[in-house]
Amino acid sequence: MASTLEKFIHSLDPRSLPRVLQIQSGIYFQGSIYEMFGNECCLSTGEVIKVIGFKINKLIASICENNEDSQFSAKVELPLNFPGLYKVVADKTPYISIEEITRKVAIGSTRFGHPCFYSSEDIKLANLTIKQGEQITFNSVEEVNGTMAVNCGVVRNNQSHSFTLPLSQDGKFYECEDDQIYTLKEIAEWKIPRCRKRIVKLSNTLHAWDSSNPLPENFDGCLILTPVYEVQAVMKFRKDIVHILSDLDVEVKDITDCYDISSFLQPLSLEDVFERTSREFPMVAEIMEGPLGRQKPYNLLHIGKEIVIHKKYQATRVLASEIRSDSPKRHFLIPMTYKGKFKRRPREFPTAYDLEIARSEREQLHVVATKAFDSPHTELFSVSVGDQFLVQQRQTSEVLYEGRKKVIDVLACEQILSDAYKEVLLPMYMEGGFVEVIHDKKQYQLSEICKEFRLPFNVKVSVRDLSIKEDVLAAVPGLQLEEEITDSYLLISSASSPVESWEIPVYRFNMSVHLLSKDVQTDIPPMTKTTVEEISEEEYYMVRRFENQTLHPPPRPPKKPAALAPKPVSAVSKQITSDVLQSTKNCDFCLCLEKGLSCYSR
Repeated sequence: MASTLEKFIHSLDPRSLPRVLQIQSGIYFQGSIYEMFGNECCLSTGEVIKVIGFKINKLIASICENNEDSQFSAKVELPLNFPGLYKVVADKTPYISIEEITRKVAIGSTRFGHPCFYSSEDIKLANLTIKQGEQITFNSVEEVNGTMAVNCGVVRNNQSHSFTLPLSQDGKFYECEDDQIYTLKEIAEWKIPRCRKRIVKLSNTLHAWDSSNPLPENFDGCLILTPVYEVQAVMKFRKDIVHILSDLDVEVKDITDCYDISSFLQPLSLEDVFERTSREFPMVAEIMEGPLGRQKPYNLLHIGKEIVIHKKYQATRVLASEIRSDSPKRHFLIPMTYKGKFKRRPREFPTAYDLEIARSEREQLHVVATKAFDSPHTELFSVSVGDQFLVQQRQTSEVLYEGRKKVIDVLACEQILSDAYKEVLLPMYMEGGFVEVIHDKKQYQLSEICKEFRLPFNVKVSVRDLSIKEDVLAAVPGLQLEEEITDSYLLISSASSPVESWEIPVYRFNMSVHLLSKDVQTDIPPMTKTTVEEISEEEYYMVRRFENQTLHPPPRPPKKPAALAPKPVSAVSKQITSDVLQSTKNCDFCLCLEKGLSCYSR
């Protein structure tokens, strides 16, 4: 039975891909040239295409000035990067089974992929009864004892209880209210159920309104979002991937069950290639869709290019961010083979607790206070802007608090005076401000920093990497090396001239290939190239989110007693910070030399 392309894509389960469609009729009757993203294709009646994927390309928003129950009026087109933060309005229409939820709602490993529902009646399980109206978090879908089920959780009395619900579980399941705010892109990827509308309410505009904004000025109503999908498809006699918008006035018919799907080329994403067993490498492939970019290896990987994929593996990168007070910051993934050298830059610490985390056995941490702090206890030290300290160790101290003696955590330090040292104790809850004094003038390789110091760590490139034409890190005034991550890579080379090989990231490289039945030499080119990869803000948070899934969060700093209030920041604190960061102020009042240290300013 024929349907519009839009209706077919809106109801299509991604798990059923690929699907073979035959063009039935539409404005492209008898054939017409259609162009999108630089790809031309002819959609004529009777044409057969294989749909291999689809994603939301843009959103059509119906505007409601008052609330979600009012009449929606004008429609506007919104790109996924349209600025603003939005709250999702809970869908009032129930789902009739767990299977329907898994088919229509995105469930995944990130925090966006954990939707919450409640049942209109009790659900009795073997060891647990889920009460009517109780919030159920859906975490993942997997096979349990041969039956597909959803891993779920409920929280009672601050304790989490896990259980599974089979896809066959019937009932009435309603969306819970969501108090989080999202960008349009996040909503498009995670929060629009298939075959359903999604109403959102604007929470924050992020930018001042101007005449180019399609939404009304001072708009605080609701939007009903309808996605327009970009469909990726393969045509019978083409070696590239074509892109078609789902709102084209074209009727299609699903003929997958009666068509030889193997007669089409089989496009593979880099993720598909990576999932192949190690025994299948090396392999020869032809690029069907290449990445954008003018630098190597991007400019070498064009459509039709034959490459050798030598192997798959995990490699270590250091995630680094530009040090700057304003945004946006630039983010980088630096390979361990980077040949440039770094010099240290001062770190800033907002609390005494951060000093405790940063101190190491390798060297004594030397800091200058940039914010004053009045201690409420005579046993503890009051800090003035400009005070210098050598951080010693964490310990406990007995103080008088509300007429009673109380043991609290403190940080033992040595205050550096003009001609002596003074032992002092700082409360761990102290909300101060400190900047590090650097005595170390050594130049470090990246591997040395990761081995000898604890990340995060502030540096600046002192000697650029001469093995690459343009070292993007050399122009950055300061970098914070945040953490080591492990990522997936493929090693590739040109099939026609295998002089050098390149590492390409599997999850951040938009490229599709199809495999060729050709003999391939097993020798890897002697020269392997790695690049410093500059990543977007979105990729940065995805990398951190993925990496931190297996890490335990750091312990929370101790709370400051409620009766204590921080002292206002001194007007000269910014000047102190600037002086230390720029290393231009003479350190006449410190005893660095007596401690065997060379002063940062000399």
